[in-house]
Amino acid sequence: MGAKPQEKRPSADAGLEDLFRTLLGEIGEDASREGLLATPRRAAEAWRHFTTGYHVDVDKLVAEGVFEDAHEGLVLVRDIDFYSVCEHHLVPFFGKCHVAYLPDRRLIGLSKVARIVEAFSRRLQVQERMTAQIAQTIEKHLGPQGVAVLVEAQHLCMMMRGVEKHDSSATTSAMLGRFRADNTLLTQFYHQVGYPRRG
Repeated sequence: MGAKPQEKRPSADAGLEDLFRTLLGEIGEDASREGLLATPRRAAEAWRHFTTGYHVDVDKLVAEGVFEDAHEGLVLVRDIDFYSVCEHHLVPFFGKCHVAYLPDRRLIGLSKVARIVEAFSRRLQVQERMTAQIAQTIEKHLGPQGVAVLVEAQHLCMMMRGVEKHDSSATTSAMLGRFRADNTLLTQFYHQVGYPRRG
């Protein structure tokens, strides 16, 4: 007797695939045409990737990277690329995030700073909330003298629809601790990240 053919197991993203298949029909497409046959699967996989931040334990992530050190100067990680999805229209926004803090005996590995940004950006977001979440996480786990986060982003919801302002960008910031009161420190931060942009 020949071996029985293996049954095709349902995809882990079967529910998402069905949603995208329905979406294609709702916008007037034929989901069964050749060019779209694999689109529901690809879209489901893409959206799982876009939203991986929901599965990151940020507290655990940060705890693994914290260490004690006597460093007293400004710590800055600039130009962290990020990609997120606007929760209002489900279209991308993307840009760069700059994160600085003035330590008080506790530091965090520099790569962990980028991972924090990624954890919060890979969710349905608004730029203002994401900016605050990054700053509050650094403050919570390091207890620094101050935290500064600056996010510069372009939003496809503005560029592709509505006002259709193709060259527009949005800037948000969160300043905690000494960055709120020390203009010299704040100026140093802005200077080092090159803000505002020239030209």
